[in-house]
Amino acid sequence: MTDITLLGGGLGQELIRRAQDAPTPLWSTQVMIDHPGMVEGLHRDYFDAGATIATTNTYALHLDRLQDTPFADQQNTLITAALNEAEAARTKPGQRLAGSIGPLVASYQPNKHPDLETAIPLYADMAKQLAPHVDFLICETVASVSHAEAILTGARQTNLPVWLAVTLDDEDGTRLRSGEPVTDLGHLTPDAWLANCSAPEAMAAALNVFTTFGKPYGAYANGFKEITKDFLKDKPTVDALSARQDVTPENYADTVMSWVDQGATIVGGCCEIGPDHIREIARRLTAAGHTIV
Repeated sequence: MTDITLLGGGLGQELIRRAQDAPTPLWSTQVMIDHPGMVEGLHRDYFDAGATIATTNTYALHLDRLQDTPFADQQNTLITAALNEAEAARTKPGQRLAGSIGPLVASYQPNKHPDLETAIPLYADMAKQLAPHVDFLICETVASVSHAEAILTGARQTNLPVWLAVTLDDEDGTRLRSGEPVTDLGHLTPDAWLANCSAPEAMAAALNVFTTFGKPYGAYANGFKEITKDFLKDKPTVDALSARQDVTPENYADTVMSWVDQGATIVGGCCEIGPDHIREIARRLTAAGHTIV
């Protein structure tokens, strides 16, 4: 059968749930600050569930995300903390770390993304801080073609493999959040193509496009009902989002297995997808004769 790379699930929502604190705009960063060791514990839970990749808690550690907070001058310290928690969870051969680079300014809002001249050096700086400590870089929740060009150019200033994960129109998986066709990304050359942080139902259409790009591909969806208007305001908190009740471990694993049938070799979960989901995916992959690598 097939070798499948299994990512962990989401960090932010699960950490908020475990911390039982009121969410702040700093999201999982705040939990990492207030509850040392909790991020490590979640990474470990994903590894124990069968994941082979831990994605570092660095998604939102851009300088612009920390601006106007008490941690505005602590980016390096926070990145180091996130890397240390991920590394501490890695206890077995074959477990790998993906250095997460999220969007500048805000998620899901390509209209707010800086221009190429501004964005490329900022992404490059983040990539260079992560690179010595991770196995590869994963550029997440990429919402437009220009965002993809900027983050890939910045990340390529290291010598590590770079995976590019795009976020889709939840109603039309052939399009990015920007409305641009996924096919418009075809001139780019990441080491793997992924769709992330979009509705599970949107992923199949994007995977059909990825099959034409000539690289390994896959998906890791979220479990949100929708991306609400309140979440698209400045400095939102996750109170503005709610989880779907139908994205159970069993149902989500059904969907993931359909992606594998489409040729996906990299799967996992994003927001609202937790250790129980990853455990069920691992069980189903193994039962189907696939090898998790």
